Amino acid sequence: MERDEPPLVIASTLLVPGYVDAVEVARIAEFIAGINPDIPYALLAFAPHFYMADLPRTSARHAEEAEAAARSKGLCNGRIGNRHLLQP
Repeated sequence: MERDEPPLVIASTLLVPGYVDAVEVARIAEFIAGINPDIPYALLAFAPHFYMADLPRTSARHAEEAEAAARSKGLCNGRIGNRHLLQP
């Protein structure tokens, strides 16, 4: 049995400081936009827990730079998720 429409696809990236920066987000966003620029893309703030307690939370600046990088690559539905975890 075939679907009338394919299932919804949502991409997300965890913004871990020191590991994922705006350059990497731009590359990911370019790939996603190449498939379909309307695919929702959530940039998620990182908060340290248990194994990674030595890392800081994602800063608001880091998240905003990543969001701008995603939009610069043509993604229409990029957004910052879980803003309440962002470090001011």
